[in-house]
Amino acid sequence: MLLRGRPRALGAGALLLLLIGFFLFGGYPEYGLRRATVLDGGPPAGLNHSACAPQPPLPPKCELLHVAIVCAGHNSSREAVTLVKSLLFYRKNPLHLHLVTDAVARNILETLFRTWMVPAVVVSFYDAEKLKPLISWIPNKHYSGLYGLMKLVLPGVLPPSLAQAIILDTDVTFASDIAELWAFFAHFSDKQVIGLVENQSNWYLGNIWKNHRPWPALGRGFNTGVILLRLDRLRQAGWEQMWKRTAKRELLALPATSLADQDIFNAVIKEHPDLVQPLPCVWNVQLSEHTLAERCYLEAADLKVIHWNSPKKLRVKNKHAAFFRNLYLTFLGYDGKLLRRDLIGCPSQLPPGAEQLQQALAQLDEEDPCFEFRRQQLTVHRVHITFLPHQPLPPHPHDVTLVAQLSMDRLQMLEALCRHWPGPMSLALYLTDAEAQQFLRFVEASPVLSARQNVAYHVVYREGAFYPVNQLRNVALAQALTPYVFLSDIDFLPAYSLYDYLRVSIEQLGLGGGRKTALVVPAFETLHYRFSFPSSKAELLALLDAGSLYTFRYHEWPRGHAPTDYARWREAQKPYQVQWAADYEPYVVVARDCPRYDSRFVGFGWNKVAHIVELDAQGYEFLVLPEAFAIHLPHAPSLDISRFRSSFTYRDCLQTLKEEFHQDLSRRYGAAALKYLTALRQPQGPA
Repeated sequence: MLLRGRPRALGAGALLLLLIGFFLFGGYPEYGLRRATVLDGGPPAGLNHSACAPQPPLPPKCELLHVAIVCAGHNSSREAVTLVKSLLFYRKNPLHLHLVTDAVARNILETLFRTWMVPAVVVSFYDAEKLKPLISWIPNKHYSGLYGLMKLVLPGVLPPSLAQAIILDTDVTFASDIAELWAFFAHFSDKQVIGLVENQSNWYLGNIWKNHRPWPALGRGFNTGVILLRLDRLRQAGWEQMWKRTAKRELLALPATSLADQDIFNAVIKEHPDLVQPLPCVWNVQLSEHTLAERCYLEAADLKVIHWNSPKKLRVKNKHAAFFRNLYLTFLGYDGKLLRRDLIGCPSQLPPGAEQLQQALAQLDEEDPCFEFRRQQLTVHRVHITFLPHQPLPPHPHDVTLVAQLSMDRLQMLEALCRHWPGPMSLALYLTDAEAQQFLRFVEASPVLSARQNVAYHVVYREGAFYPVNQLRNVALAQALTPYVFLSDIDFLPAYSLYDYLRVSIEQLGLGGGRKTALVVPAFETLHYRFSFPSSKAELLALLDAGSLYTFRYHEWPRGHAPTDYARWREAQKPYQVQWAADYEPYVVVARDCPRYDSRFVGFGWNKVAHIVELDAQGYEFLVLPEAFAIHLPHAPSLDISRFRSSFTYRDCLQTLKEEFHQDLSRRYGAAALKYLTALRQPQGPA
């Protein structure tokens, strides 16, 4: 029985996802599960009977399915991740993803898939830059630019041995198993080479607005957001010559394509209608400005793919959009680590490093009091680098990137940090999938943050019991693009002049040429949430003398910064050298290729100390800069520092990690590591 006025169903899995979405986004009105699930109005007069087409038999359970996606830039990469989540949630078959990307998207997605470690997923990359000459002669008015034309050349780009593939736009969301779509290949006749869903608007009928002259199409034409391609037959039929001949002919009368590859696909199909296998409308429910998709989903028993094919994407004005938006938003906030699941009964090659990781985890003793520390060290976090658009400035030989890490409870520091530091920043954020979307909205709503293009945000997805502070630092450090880095913490605000001062100091000190030097930025703190930030060293000293500022952790753990020699700094006119001492943990400027942080130290304690020990062991000299300073702002204690203070087991495990760290130093540096035994014998303070 047809349920008047509402989509029939999204399938059991999709309904489960919508319930999950309620808990993920329910606190945000724009994302909540709303009453839009009950749609008003009845079915239109002309119903699309393809919605009720029978489902062909599924492919064998372990058959490898091939999916190709064109993806370019930061925003498209985020879209692609949400698409892949929806694919993985429903899939029961191994997948081979063929990603045609620019350099930005490849860098992002290679890192993401390497750290995601999803079983039974193979990823291959193809350089979009090499494809541009093949289609750059086609004038295109579509917002996707040249990338919107690249699906035309996929038969010649994908491996010659590949017989068939599903081609997807990044702005589609699956609500069903992609194997059901793959099954339609078996329905192709001998002549059919392309499977498409009818275009769900009157665009190609030419009656949307006055003087609208679309490209030729068969009836309403077809939408190319979801394509089934018989690659082998296309190659045999001379596809490249076919589409080029058609495009050149039509461009004699039309100035450009309006809908990129879709216009050319439709022109070819108009001329050769026997090439196309029409697919049921539920496999590409199109939510454009002028959509007629209601004719499909009011009749359908089960929707399969939602396509946000408006330039406005989720903000499209459509009376039913809220119903479908919840499905998309649920995958947006869905925890990606839950998709690291094996396909039972399908032998498949493990992702690189997965077997060694499994062996290491199997060797852990769950009765060990430090088990959670051990497991956290072995955790491979999903990493999405450059989560937001990032445009680095041209290279400068003395440039410095501020490197730091933070979690959701420190987002409020970002605007102030951007005001204090105009230079490049590389920031690692430890977030859940849902928090990553809150962070995105936070940046978009901030005039200060949204205006900055030289700040790179890298999302490291939460997993495990402890805050992986040094893993986060290493992610941010690895993504710094300048020759030098300022290794800071998010709770510190640098002097307004520090960025320019550091660049001048690096040049004057001649730090190039492999010289191992760490420039120390003296650290101070205020206990006041509101205070007037000093604009110079003289003002800082006045505040220090007045008791409004203190040297960092002077009351709790003076050992951490005592070697900086603040008394000498007060009078210093030029940089001066200091020696390493036990528990020294200054904030330093070093060359980008400096040693990485030791990732065994998670949570609170010894994470910076161990890094300074490593710098000293490798022969770095420590130079204190006389005009540099950064000030720590007060904040509530973190969960990990609270654990450290309250748990003997926590402190005991930290001591164990310190001893293991020194054993590793001894193996690498021999007798030179003996002096660091002093640090191990010191009682661990609160720093």
